[in-house]
Amino acid sequence: MKLGKLGVWAAMDALTAAEGAAFARKVEGWGYSALWLPESRGRNIMAHSAWLLANTTSLIIAPGIANIYARDPMAMANGQRGLNEQSGGRFLLGVGVSHRPAVEGLRGHSYGRPVATMRAYLEAMKAAPYAAPEPPEPPLTVVAALGPRMMALSAEHADGAHPYNVTPEHTADARRILGPGKLLCPEVWVLLETDAAKARALGRQALTHYIALENYANNWRRLGFGDADLAGGGSDRLIDENVAWGDESAIRKRLQQHWDAGADHVCIQSISPDGSRKPDEKVLALLAPSAR
Repeated sequence: MKLGKLGVWAAMDALTAAEGAAFARKVEGWGYSALWLPESRGRNIMAHSAWLLANTTSLIIAPGIANIYARDPMAMANGQRGLNEQSGGRFLLGVGVSHRPAVEGLRGHSYGRPVATMRAYLEAMKAAPYAAPEPPEPPLTVVAALGPRMMALSAEHADGAHPYNVTPEHTADARRILGPGKLLCPEVWVLLETDAAKARALGRQALTHYIALENYANNWRRLGFGDADLAGGGSDRLIDENVAWGDESAIRKRLQQHWDAGADHVCIQSISPDGSRKPDEKVLALLAPSAR
């Protein structure tokens, strides 16, 4: 699998199936190497990945992330193998423990100790039998890792990490823990807006949900943000360091900071000026590899 430096992260459940297929073809045409999509309250991410793979020819499709509480390790591993065999190796699996409210409140499972649960799950995936044709190459798995223990686990038991809601400082710390040879694929929010007040208001709208989740809040605290930064939808500093807003030059500078810090691949998530969850195609086209 040849994963380029830049991909797109998009909330695909905001689009119909036909709109999603058309958007994936646009992402492919713009020259991005991968399209990342989440799993929450909408479509089954494995089924939707199959749809997007069938509607593209070269684009890598990457769950960011597939919830390990949504399917057992054998189902995850064999879905990963099948999608890679069917697509010629274009499926990059991202897995994660999700969040306690989603696991216990929505799914009715017990939320286990994150690192121990992920370790056991990855080991079970590797041990899962598979009685169908193998993909052209061994499939790759990255882990939704934020803290140092989960990051170390990603280095030991997976092919890398996919951090979300992170700063260039976190990317540098992650690379030190992962070491060389492991994929580091952080997500970065981007917003084409030069007015600081407007940009921060839209940034707060995008981040408010995440601030309330303990996994992200704890990670921001590890990075030096305090309770005041996490109050009221997020301080200016929290928004500015987690959202790449401004003109094209400012956004590209932030992306470069992640690459300089050790990222192999950065997946950008656009914040729409109208506040919707639909991708902002204007900024994605502007930042596209084909536009350089």
